[in-house]
Amino acid sequence: MLYVIATPIGNMEDISMRALRILKEADIAFCEDTRVTCKLFFKYGIDTPLKSLHRHSSSRVLQSAAKRAASREKVAYLSDGGTPGISDPGAALVLSTLKIDPHAKIVPVPGPSGVAAAASVCGFPMERFLFLGFPPKKRKRKAFFKEALSSDYPVVFYESPHAIVKTLQEISLIEEDREVFVMREATKMHEKNYRGTVEDVLKELLKEDIKGEFTVVIK
Repeated sequence: MLYVIATPIGNMEDISMRALRILKEADIAFCEDTRVTCKLFFKYGIDTPLKSLHRHSSSRVLQSAAKRAASREKVAYLSDGGTPGISDPGAALVLSTLKIDPHAKIVPVPGPSGVAAAASVCGFPMERFLFLGFPPKKRKRKAFFKEALSSDYPVVFYESPHAIVKTLQEISLIEEDREVFVMREATKMHEKNYRGTVEDVLKELLKEDIKGEFTVVIK
C-alpha cells in the first residue's frame, strides 16, 4: 500500500491529523529530502524510518521503493512541501508500483497545495483554471508565456526567487497591462501577496529583497 501524503508548504501546523497518524503507522517513509522531512518528523514525534527518493534517484532505489509499496508494507511518500506529483516527485513511484502490481492500493492523503492556496485568495474567478507548473528555464519560454496569456482561463504557475523578475519582464513585453496575482512565501512568516498589472507588480518586487518561492496567477 502506498500513501501519497501532502505536507506543509511553509507553516508546520498545516498538516492533517490523518497524515500524522499514517506517517506514524507506516513501515517506511520515502521523501524528497530527508533533511527537510526530518524537521517535520521531529516536531511531531514521528520515528518511522525515512529514506530519500527524488527525481535524481537511481532506478534501483525507485524499484526498491516500488516493490515495498506493492507488497503488504505500508509505505508513505512525501515531497519537501505540498502535494507530491504536482510539480514535485511522486508520479514515478506511483507508476512503478502499479507496474509491479496493477491492483496495488494507492491512497492520496490530501492537504496543502501552492496552487490551491493562490487560487483561493487571488480574487479572480477560478471555477476553471490552467496549471502549467514551472516555466522552462531556457528554451521555449516565450511560447510558454504566450500560451499562458492566450488561455481562455486563468493560468497558475510556480517560479523561483532567482527568475521571478525575469519572468514578469518577459510577460510584460507581451502584455504589460494584464492583471496578475503573485504570492510569495505562502503560509510562511514573510508571506506577501502582490496584485495589479504585470508592470505594477514588477515595480513592487524591484523595491524589495527577493526571497522565497512564488506562485503566479494570470487573470
